[in-house]
Amino acid sequence: MQRRQFLSTLGAGAAGAVAAPFISTAKAQETIEWKMVTSWPQNFPALGTGANDLAERIERLSGGRLRIKVYAAGELVPAMEVFDAVSAGTAEMGHSASYYWRGKVAAAQFFTAVPFGMNTTETNAWLYQGNGMTLWDELYAEHNLKPFAVGNTGTQMAGWFKKEINSLEDMEGLKIRLPGLAGEVMNRIGASAVNMPGSEIFSSLQSGVLDAADWVGPYNDQAFGLHEVADYYYTSVWNEPSAVLEGSVNLDAWNELPDDLKDVVREAARSANLAMINEFTYRNAQALDSLVEEHGVTLKQLPDDVLRALAEASRDVLQEQVESDEASRKIYDSYRKFQGVLRTYTDVGEFAYLKARDMVRG
Repeated sequence: MQRRQFLSTLGAGAAGAVAAPFISTAKAQETIEWKMVTSWPQNFPALGTGANDLAERIERLSGGRLRIKVYAAGELVPAMEVFDAVSAGTAEMGHSASYYWRGKVAAAQFFTAVPFGMNTTETNAWLYQGNGMTLWDELYAEHNLKPFAVGNTGTQMAGWFKKEINSLEDMEGLKIRLPGLAGEVMNRIGASAVNMPGSEIFSSLQSGVLDAADWVGPYNDQAFGLHEVADYYYTSVWNEPSAVLEGSVNLDAWNELPDDLKDVVREAARSANLAMINEFTYRNAQALDSLVEEHGVTLKQLPDDVLRALAEASRDVLQEQVESDEASRKIYDSYRKFQGVLRTYTDVGEFAYLKARDMVRG
C-alpha cells in the first residue's frame, strides 16, 4: 500500500512537472495582449472559427497570460493585407493562407498547396518531420514574421462551374477564382484565373464576373451558398490536394515572448492544426450529402483531356517558378524529394487500402 501511495504521488508530481511550463508563472507575470487579423469572415465555419479556436487555445494554455483579440477580414485590415499588417506590427498575429502573398513572396505559395502534390498527412510530415518548417521560418524571417501551420482543409474540390465542362475547349476564356500555383496552371490551359477574398465569390458568380470558382470544399462551399449560383460541382482534386492554413506572428513580438509562452504558441498551433483537419473531415462528409440529397447538386469529374492538360501545365509552371526564384527552388527541391521518399509507402499503404476498401463497400 505504501508503495502504491508513493507511485501515485510520484505520478501526480510528474504530471505537474509536464504542465508546469504552461501554468507555473501564470499569476506572476504581466498579461500580454495581442491582436490577430484574419482573411476570413467573422465566425466563418472552420476558417474564421479556427482563428478563434487558436486564440482560445493560446489563452487557456498560457493560464491567461497571453490574450488575443481576433479581427475578421475588414474589421482592422482587408482580407488580403494580413501579411503586411503582421509584418509591420499593426497586429501581432495573423490567420490566413500563404499563397495569397505570391505577389509579395513567390515562394510562400508552396506552404499552402502544390498542384498534384502531397496530401494532408504527407504535407504535415514534411513540415514537422522534414525541414518544411525550417524553410518556412527562413523565408518569413526576411519579412519580420514567424509562421506556423494552424489548420488544413484537406483535399479541395476543383470548384463550382456555371456551365458543364465536356472537353479542354470548354476551358478557353473561362473566368475562375483560383489562387496560388493552381491559378497560374489554369491560365496556361486557356482559362483566366483571378484571386479574390472568399466573401466576394458568391456575388461574382451571381453577376457573371466569374464563370467558376474554387473555394474550399462542401462544408465551406455550402456555407457560402455557392450551390445557388452554379449548377455543376467538379470534385476532381488536382489544385489543392492539401491546403495549409497559416498562422503568422510578428517576429519582434515573438522575440519578446518568454520561452514558456513561445512553447504555448507552438503547441496551440499544433493542436489547432489537428483540430481543423478533424473538423473538415467530418463536416465535409455531412455537407456533401446535404448538397446532393437536399439541394440536388450534380457532382462531376473533369474530362481526361482537361486533367492531362492541367498535369502538363503544372510541371511547366513549377519548373519555371523554381528557375526564376532561388527561394522557390530551395523549398520545392525539399518538397519534391520528401514526396519521393513517401511515394512508395503511400502507394502500397494508403492508396492500396483505399482500393481494397471498395471491395466491401455496401
